[in-house]
Amino acid sequence: MRIADRVFVVTGAGNGMGREVALGLARRGAHVAAVDLDEAGLAGTAERARGTGARMSTHVLNVTDRDAVAGLPDAVLDVHGQIDGLVNIAGIAQRFALFTDLEADQIDRVTTVNFLGTVQMCRAFLPVLRQRPEANITNMSSLSALVPFASQVLYSASKAAVQQFSEGLDAELADTNVRVVTVFPGQVSTNLAQNSGVKMLDAGGRRAPVTTPEAAGRKIVTGIAKDRYRVIIGTDAHVLYTLSRLAPRRTARMVAKQIKSVL
Repeated sequence: MRIADRVFVVTGAGNGMGREVALGLARRGAHVAAVDLDEAGLAGTAERARGTGARMSTHVLNVTDRDAVAGLPDAVLDVHGQIDGLVNIAGIAQRFALFTDLEADQIDRVTTVNFLGTVQMCRAFLPVLRQRPEANITNMSSLSALVPFASQVLYSASKAAVQQFSEGLDAELADTNVRVVTVFPGQVSTNLAQNSGVKMLDAGGRRAPVTTPEAAGRKIVTGIAKDRYRVIIGTDAHVLYTLSRLAPRRTARMVAKQIKSVL
């Protein structure tokens, strides 16, 4: 897909991968509607976009607010005049805990933000995207959708739901002008845990491959430009995905054992 002079809506654009995707699109000549709950974070993204020549608007919004999401396409059209792409990066983490130890509100929050937020954004923007000669939807799944992560089963399930929804949507839209990209990052050094209000594990000095948000953002933007079906990010993601295809149960139990050792 051509990036220059196109208009993209990017959720989660106030920090992390969402910010880097918004900036990466802007550097390639796109105009961006940056969306996030964090007004200060959005302002920081917009400040960094200055000098790219791109027009960036900011929109403070909760992707789980159905009415607000329904009104967002018109708000973006009022500023930019067209919409050519939707990039759903917004998401939250689950605290590391067994399924039986999770409170009901924690279960609801993870599934609502990660899955239903993505669904609602796609539902709101798809009619507008289908009017364009060329359009893109990019949805953020996770390595944990490809390889089950013990003590992260609700997060994994919500991201697996995104995968099935996203890839199913791609099949439904095969005869249209809209292409769908699904992203599967491994460990990326973002503020996801802090933004989600949860603590991540202390690996006890163990070193695991970590991808920077900048590198992840570049891979996502390239995936959009090349209409990739799947974008798998990080050495850890590639290795575990390969192992899971060869020995799925053994790989899932290996991951579970590693997590248990630092819980």
